Amino acid sequence: MYKVLLFAGTAEGRKIAEYLKELGVPAFASAATEYGQSLLREGGSLTVSGKRMDEGEMEKFFAGEDALVIDATHPYAAAVTENIRAACEKTGRRYLRVLRDSTLTGHEEAVYVESPEEAAEFLSGTEGNIFLTTGSKELPAFCRVPDYQERIFARVLPLPEVVKSCSGLGFQGKHLICMQGPFSREINEAMLRQTQARYLVTKDTGAAGGFPEKVSAAEAAGCRLVIIGRPLQEEGISLEECLRYLGETFGEGRPPAEAVRKPRETALVGIGMGGGDGRTMTEEARAFCASADLLIGAGRMLESVPHEGRTVLKEYRPGEIAAYLREHPEYRRTAVLLSGDVGFYSGAKKLLEVLPGDVRLIPGISSLVYFCSKLGMSWEDVKITSRHGRESNLIGLIGRNRKVFALLGKAEDVRELCRKLTGYGMTEVTVHVGECFTYPEERIESGPPEQFLEYEGQSLSTVLVENPKPETVVTHGIPDEEFLRDKVPMTKEEVREVSLSKLHLREDSRIYDVGAGSGSVSVEMARMALCGHVWAVEKNPAAVELLKRNRQKFRADNLTVVEGLAPEALEELPPPTHAFIGGSSGNLQEIVELLLKKNPRIRLVINAITLETVAEVLEVLKKLELEDTDIVSVTAARSKELGRYHMMMGQNPVYIISASGGGRHEA
Repeated sequence: MYKVLLFAGTAEGRKIAEYLKELGVPAFASAATEYGQSLLREGGSLTVSGKRMDEGEMEKFFAGEDALVIDATHPYAAAVTENIRAACEKTGRRYLRVLRDSTLTGHEEAVYVESPEEAAEFLSGTEGNIFLTTGSKELPAFCRVPDYQERIFARVLPLPEVVKSCSGLGFQGKHLICMQGPFSREINEAMLRQTQARYLVTKDTGAAGGFPEKVSAAEAAGCRLVIIGRPLQEEGISLEECLRYLGETFGEGRPPAEAVRKPRETALVGIGMGGGDGRTMTEEARAFCASADLLIGAGRMLESVPHEGRTVLKEYRPGEIAAYLREHPEYRRTAVLLSGDVGFYSGAKKLLEVLPGDVRLIPGISSLVYFCSKLGMSWEDVKITSRHGRESNLIGLIGRNRKVFALLGKAEDVRELCRKLTGYGMTEVTVHVGECFTYPEERIESGPPEQFLEYEGQSLSTVLVENPKPETVVTHGIPDEEFLRDKVPMTKEEVREVSLSKLHLREDSRIYDVGAGSGSVSVEMARMALCGHVWAVEKNPAAVELLKRNRQKFRADNLTVVEGLAPEALEELPPPTHAFIGGSSGNLQEIVELLLKKNPRIRLVINAITLETVAEVLEVLKKLELEDTDIVSVTAARSKELGRYHMMMGQNPVYIISASGGGRHEA
């Protein structure tokens, strides 16, 4: 005989089932589907079924069992709840309804409706694509939306019968997305952007049903929410109240499980270098892991922490970790393991955005600290960067700093860096390479760049480069005579420096130099935007070759030379934050139109010599509605020695016109 008949199928239901099993209470749990059954762990005093029952079957089953009936079904399973309640009334069984906390608390610009039919009525008067997350059973209501087969993208369970029913309604191909949740904010946002959805239709499924992740994804994608309110205004008790009642009723008066009495604790734990024995872990990190009931991390991380008697999840993706924690509230002390230190190029930043509740940070020993200790040097003057999954102008940073540390992400990165160093003539630097710190195969080598030209190493490695003679000049202003010129026109130094000041460049700016000529402006911009990039566009083949030579001379590794005529040559380039136009070949309006299309908030500086060109520029800027237009006329004179005297020789006046799209350039 069962003492409890539980209708589960939700995270709350699974928690109740685990607690009943812990108490040793004879219980029967119904999940209504095979998938739901697979999530409930049968054993001990718990019997699990995946068979769906109607009201008659429930009534017959209840009559044979003198048991407490707990309804922990989904908030939108209104028909199931009505059947359970009716069967209990007819058989005289005790009934408890466990309610999920609602998160329906007023989201700006959201549309609230009472039913799928009302949602469909609202959407019928709108335009744009619709992303449905309400399940396959609600799809018939949305078939009334005009052009629904083209406008609606429905996300449903990947089950054969579901696909068949959806197909029968006309939902096919890319408009039918078959996936099993839970879904992270990132996945939701990617789907909204992929389908170009203007509306996201969802039910108020609460935190356990991924509702917050849908809300944040819709906000990020600029998508309007259509929220279907819960079908029943129910009375019931919370999960915690249910567990407390079970503990008092079946647990000889003892308080509920530890999961109820103790708040959940989640910590992002830096485990140091790993090494398989955890010897570089701090005592704080080791103590938290020893008391945790759930350890999460990549396989290599888990090897560093003893996990006997604890549940282990091999996972490193933030969305999947957050979803697992939502689905398993029974774990009250969770350690998410991260290599090195949690504040040093780790996954902690993204995890903090998605993990529920307060999350504790436990620092570890970073690869930088460990590496410098092995090299016997201090690290307070080290410039830190990473090329693991990101771009970094290592050559520029090495030229500007005495010590540069970088995380690398590909096996060939060490030899490619050293080949560039030798190619730019930077042979006076010392390169230190480190791999597999604290592991038996740990490897640390030091030497000149030539030593590593054929280096074969691990994909994840570190380098620390020492430059005994870093550049110390912090302002722009390279003398004209320093540039290679031949017969190619060049923007003179005084004009160049005023133009650069008007650009308002940042360290990470992405810049086009249109009509780059010899590359004097391009080189100066590349040196200023050390963590950004410059694309120098030039149609003259002789100038292109000169550009490449100046790029090599000034070690401007973040400068790309593009041969071609603008605007066509700009089409495939990444969007810029800034653009300098020194020559347009009569295509000024087309060039500016393309720049604004790529970035409506772009910052522009245009140089002109003749008044006719100035008039053309102003007409284009006015026509395209750019703002903050400013004109500066620069007239410079340079001294020339004539015997015992110095004569000032005037240069041609140049007009420097600057403007911004949308009032402000990109921040």
